[in-house]
Amino acid sequence: MIIEKAERSDLQQILDLQYLAYQSEAKLFQDPDIPPLKQTIAEVESEYENGIILKAVDETDIIIGSVRAHSDKGTVFIGKLMVHPEKQGRGIGTQLLLAIENEYPKQRYELFTSSKSKKNIELYERLGYHIFREEQITDELKFVYLEKNN
Repeated sequence: MIIEKAERSDLQQILDLQYLAYQSEAKLFQDPDIPPLKQTIAEVESEYENGIILKAVDETDIIIGSVRAHSDKGTVFIGKLMVHPEKQGRGIGTQLLLAIENEYPKQRYELFTSSKSKKNIELYERLGYHIFREEQITDELKFVYLEKNN
């Protein structure tokens, strides 16, 4: 597996992976309309222009994971960490998160996930992130914000 910066030509494949990878989150909430499943290619292109998108590519040159980030006033906002469902549990997400941190060395990192996403929270805490804020979005949805300072 190789982790590298995504090219503009990779964005549709990354969005397709996003639609696949976020199905598990949609099932947690029994809601097919979560924002990652409604994102457009134009929105992904905007994120590409304003930050960094990394991709994890397998030996057959298929994108099996991705993560995005942008920096604002000393904080790196990390989002859309995803791994193909058939490739999860192999350390790819960990490697992607560490790789995006390396793109923005020695800064404060912030990300969020749903309070129901226990595996995500465990991954982030294992890599040194801690919860600093929670936000109730709806009766069913609470976001957990985590940070890591270097």
